[in-house]
Amino acid sequence: MLSAFLQAFKTPDLRRKLLFTFAIMALFRLGSVVPTPGVSMHNVQQCIGQSEDAGLISLINIFSGGALLQLSVFALGIMPYITASIIIQLLRVVIPHFEQLHQEGQQGTAKLTQYTRYLTIGLGLLQSSTIVATAANGNLFHGCTVPIIPDTSILTLSIMVITMTAGTGLVMWLGELITENGIGNGMSLLIFTSIVAKFPQSMWSIAGGNGGLGKFLAVVAIVLLATLAVVFVEQATRRIPVQYAKRMVGRRMLGGSTTYIPIKINMAGVIPVIFAASLLAMPQMISRFGNPTDGWVQWIARNLGPTDTVHLVLYALLLIFFTFFYTAITFDPQEVADNMKKYGGFIPGIRAGEPTVKYLSYVISRITTAGAIYLTVLALLPTLAVIGLGLSQNLPFGGTTILIMVGVGLQTVKEINSQLQQRHYEGFLS
Repeated sequence: MLSAFLQAFKTPDLRRKLLFTFAIMALFRLGSVVPTPGVSMHNVQQCIGQSEDAGLISLINIFSGGALLQLSVFALGIMPYITASIIIQLLRVVIPHFEQLHQEGQQGTAKLTQYTRYLTIGLGLLQSSTIVATAANGNLFHGCTVPIIPDTSILTLSIMVITMTAGTGLVMWLGELITENGIGNGMSLLIFTSIVAKFPQSMWSIAGGNGGLGKFLAVVAIVLLATLAVVFVEQATRRIPVQYAKRMVGRRMLGGSTTYIPIKINMAGVIPVIFAASLLAMPQMISRFGNPTDGWVQWIARNLGPTDTVHLVLYALLLIFFTFFYTAITFDPQEVADNMKKYGGFIPGIRAGEPTVKYLSYVISRITTAGAIYLTVLALLPTLAVIGLGLSQNLPFGGTTILIMVGVGLQTVKEINSQLQQRHYEGFLS
């Protein structure tokens, strides 16, 4: 990895792209610490030290690099864009127009991207209004009585909502700038930046807190083992061979080549983890607005805590369900088989048409089962570490964070190597 970056810095074009990417990432971190107008940062820091964030707010705070609980300009981070992208992909199943746009190629993809932007702003407005209202009511930090928004007038709250929504649009624009003019996927790199920014400090807090040096080393070992597992699984693919028959097109003979369909073990990525964690965090978030003496509030507190058995079982079941569900959306065996038949391709030993669809469905179901088990173990690893080591529930890492850090790092290095090889071959041919 280090050699790839050193080689890239020796190439003027790649060096410019890397420096541009680093500059945007630095600007993103700067906006993550600039407070929103109307927020008392002294009181916010006091509440952060007194309260243990959990639930949906904790999930969003991870993806914002700690900016949410500081109520900064980029408090929502990239989370509205992630949610909007997922919703647009899911709508392809229920809205035929969206599926037609997806099949139209670049022009249709541009239209879907435009819809995603509009939905991102709408979700940013909704989420910022919710966060500001929660903070104004004193429910953002559970158990903290210090007002983090001293002036709760309509004008002040409106300015805060507009600022956070504008910050969401700016974050989306910064991510697109990296994608167009930098290296790697901009949105993924911004998430990577948010997680990595808080990771070292949070890890070291284990040794300085109730963990001690021994438990800190145990957590480091768990993180390293999880990282090795993620690298191994994310790099693994099941290659289905595809052979194309020779055919005459005019006076030219086309086809006759052999290729393969690469199927990753984890085709769903981190989407199932985000979906499952968001759904399970909703009841905890809603219970904050209820009376602590109510029966339903007490039931949620007893059974849906991060280390409760009911929570762990539901989390595992939701992870398995969403892994199969999202894989079924992103990979359609019928569509793949039709495209292969259209261009004269076939799987050796499998007839074209319906037998190919059945074979692909069989392979996908087996691989997705392994991917679901892998995601479940990886996502439950932090909670199991909490129970086994007797640490506090606020571990600085999770299955999602490790998966994102390693996955984005691998993908970025792959793109750098790809561009290095492209320039090497261009120089060779010239």
